[in-house]
Amino acid sequence: MLLVLLATTSWQVAAHGPLLRLDRRLRGALAHADAALPAGTLRPAVDGVAEFLSDLGGSLVAVPVLLGCALLAAGALLRARATRWWLPLPAAAVAAVLIPLLVVPAKAYFARPGPDGVPLLPDQWGWYPSGHTATASIAYGAAALLLATATARPRVRTALHCGAVLLALGVGVGLMWRDYHWFLDVLASWSLAGIVLWALGRLLARWRPGR
Repeated sequence: MLLVLLATTSWQVAAHGPLLRLDRRLRGALAHADAALPAGTLRPAVDGVAEFLSDLGGSLVAVPVLLGCALLAAGALLRARATRWWLPLPAAAVAAVLIPLLVVPAKAYFARPGPDGVPLLPDQWGWYPSGHTATASIAYGAAALLLATATARPRVRTALHCGAVLLALGVGVGLMWRDYHWFLDVLASWSLAGIVLWALGRLLARWRPGR
């Protein structure tokens, strides 16, 4: 399903298909919602939260969180005397490296202008897919999977997974609210991250202590 969704959005962006109307309509709806907020205190507060969520998708924030969680997971597995306690470290490194390897070539290939409509400069990448959304979704999702592997408490694992999903959704919505990205840019990165995390989750399930 995620592959089909990613392929569909990529096809529509490359062919300038009718699905791009959804981008324009959603952008207009978000702009209307932002303009409808009271200008005194609520609008700056909402814009500030959206900006903060957007910044959480930066590699300088998300990747260190991923690596730190990998260290915590490795330490917990070591204390649990797991035979492969060190595996969260290379798993986190691979996840961090995959982000630019998957996103940057796609940005260069599709070369999609941003919502502001300014043409791309020769040294600029495109906006599709969203790098911040992919970074946040893969980094925080992988961090949650690694920490969940190191705990035997189902409620903790559920909380970690839900927290990662909320962060990924928050970053994507924040980017759209601040008019940094189209909806399809964000949707493609969610799909791409879901594929990466599905594969990582299948691998980590074999490493969990007790299996």
